[in-house]
Amino acid sequence: MIFFDQPLRGRMDIIMKSYSESYKDAGVDITAGYTAVKLMREHIARTMTKGALSDIGGFGGLFELNLTGIEKPVLVSGTDGVGTKLKLAFLSDKHNTVGIDCVAMCVNDIVCSGAKPLFFLDYIALGKNIPEKVASIVEGVAEGCVRAGCALIGGETAEMPGFYPEDEYDLAGFSVGVVDKSKVFNNKTVKSGDAVISLPSSGVHSNGFSLVRKVFGVNKENISVYYSELSSTLGEALLTPTEIYVKPIIALSEAVTIKAVSHITGGGFYENIPRSIPDGFTVKIDRKSLKILPIFELIQKVGNISDHDMFNTFNMGTGMSVVVSVEEADKAVSILRENGVAAYTCGEVTEGGEGVEIC
Repeated sequence: MIFFDQPLRGRMDIIMKSYSESYKDAGVDITAGYTAVKLMREHIARTMTKGALSDIGGFGGLFELNLTGIEKPVLVSGTDGVGTKLKLAFLSDKHNTVGIDCVAMCVNDIVCSGAKPLFFLDYIALGKNIPEKVASIVEGVAEGCVRAGCALIGGETAEMPGFYPEDEYDLAGFSVGVVDKSKVFNNKTVKSGDAVISLPSSGVHSNGFSLVRKVFGVNKENISVYYSELSSTLGEALLTPTEIYVKPIIALSEAVTIKAVSHITGGGFYENIPRSIPDGFTVKIDRKSLKILPIFELIQKVGNISDHDMFNTFNMGTGMSVVVSVEEADKAVSILRENGVAAYTCGEVTEGGEGVEIC
């Protein structure tokens, strides 16, 4: 069922007459889907940007591409899900933030190329369609789209009894952005002495939760335990939504030359930072400069996890890294801070070797 507004506008009274007692007996209540659509409309409306065509179309999300000022447009796409972080949402019965995570995991990848996300679509698969729960999930998706500056133009809600437990669901998304070919971040300009800037994360984000759940033996009771070092319960800390870096990175790209950007997701520092750096260079991270969040210190302590495994699994408080020339480092940090990101220099690029060194 496509949930975006346009094919249903003016037709909901007709569609609501659609009903199948036999399908309901099999576990799929199509009327619950229509109710969910009505409940999520207000959230979707918040995301409508100029290019979103909300009054035409039927089975696909339409977006009018404005290429003014773009000589050679390059489309950049990203798709991802939320992973086992959803287990925390199920246990907490809190569903209006994981949609932010879903958007973030897609658009943060897109902006690593310098592209501005244009639109987003999501896919929700669940064991039982509870309209209020679905609307709550979409509320988070819409909030993520607002933070990223893109439109939520479509999606799918699939009720799959017998495949998913009635109280569980999966959530995935897809986004497309555009950038002028001449403005794609070019890591071939990276050289020895370039500065590496840390853009702080808001928490664990959406990776490493299989290990997190093993460390804490996560259940409904212990996620309610308050930790003074977290200034919150364990569940609240772990459900903190993934930071969305789109607007700060776009603002930064208009003021300095960005050479490389890395979204620190699964695989942590060791897997992600090398993806943005050419062969023949090493990124040296000054561990003492890193502002490691308390949640990671707690995970490491409780799980007795080595430094290497922590930096190879989690973002450790750095959700994104940016490489700029050392001459522009201070300016870059200043611009990021003006755009709400408490950025700081955390390392440098050196010639020779490969990968990442945590010094």
